[in-house]
Amino acid sequence: MNHQHHHALRGKPLLSLLGAKSKFDMLEEVDLDGCQLKTLPDDLDDFTNLKTLSLYNNELAALPQSAWRLTTLKTLNLAANHFSSIPEDIGKLANLQMLDFGHNALTFLPPSLGELHGLAFLYLSNNRLTDLPHALRFLKSLIYLNVADNQLTSLPEWIGDLDSLAELRLYNNFLAHIPVSLGRLTKLRELHVMNNKLTTLPATIGDLSGLRKLVLQNNEIAALPESIGNLAQLTDLNLRHNKLAGLPDTLANLRRLRFLDLRANKLTSLPSNLAMMASLEKLDLRWNELSAYPSWLRELEQRGCIIYI
Repeated sequence: MNHQHHHALRGKPLLSLLGAKSKFDMLEEVDLDGCQLKTLPDDLDDFTNLKTLSLYNNELAALPQSAWRLTTLKTLNLAANHFSSIPEDIGKLANLQMLDFGHNALTFLPPSLGELHGLAFLYLSNNRLTDLPHALRFLKSLIYLNVADNQLTSLPEWIGDLDSLAELRLYNNFLAHIPVSLGRLTKLRELHVMNNKLTTLPATIGDLSGLRKLVLQNNEIAALPESIGNLAQLTDLNLRHNKLAGLPDTLANLRRLRFLDLRANKLTSLPSNLAMMASLEKLDLRWNELSAYPSWLRELEQRGCIIYI
């Protein structure tokens, strides 16, 4: 029990512990989620070994200057607070691996974020961001980036420089296109772009050789590039509620695809070679304009695929 007390602090008012400074240098984790905190003490310099600071769901609009000197921090969770900006001093937290500023009121990001070279997880969803600073291109260790629920109208070309990315969440923005450079993200496994303004996809989408999941629901995509058939690892493709009038024959090359959602498009026919999709478990064709349902759909059903018409 003592070990836990010395290494983790959960749910206790920080202010009441200032008298016990001798213990602060042993703490590795402070968890004060949901404590209705409006401020923190000015002097946090005694937390010389702190690895995790979680302040999720409080009423903080700023941190004291001493917080940006906690250079041992690996995890900083400030989600669901009242931050409208992040100070440049964030760049001093050189050991950060996870940073969560989701569900705040950020309108811009400091360039110093790009100095966090070890950052692997960056959560910025549910803010008011209209663009992403060029300096973020230096986050070469980034595995997960979430900028969903913002006001982004475009993605910068440098997004293709984040070559460690495995998951990219862009949904609920106003994106009109995906940059060609995105195709360089060969480690990307999940791409979530639903609820945007996309009308096309770049041909380089087919270069995402590691992609497993592609979510494009609720856009305005009228046609798919032939290169989509190159996504050999893809298991989930969600194209619900777009403006697709047809599908490329190359779609049948997606031999690992398990789930294909084509609901609420403008499809009048389907490529017959879709019957060759050996791994398909679910095909949703509802709310289209198909004049007839082809006989080969029965072949898919006989192989165990559930078809919704």
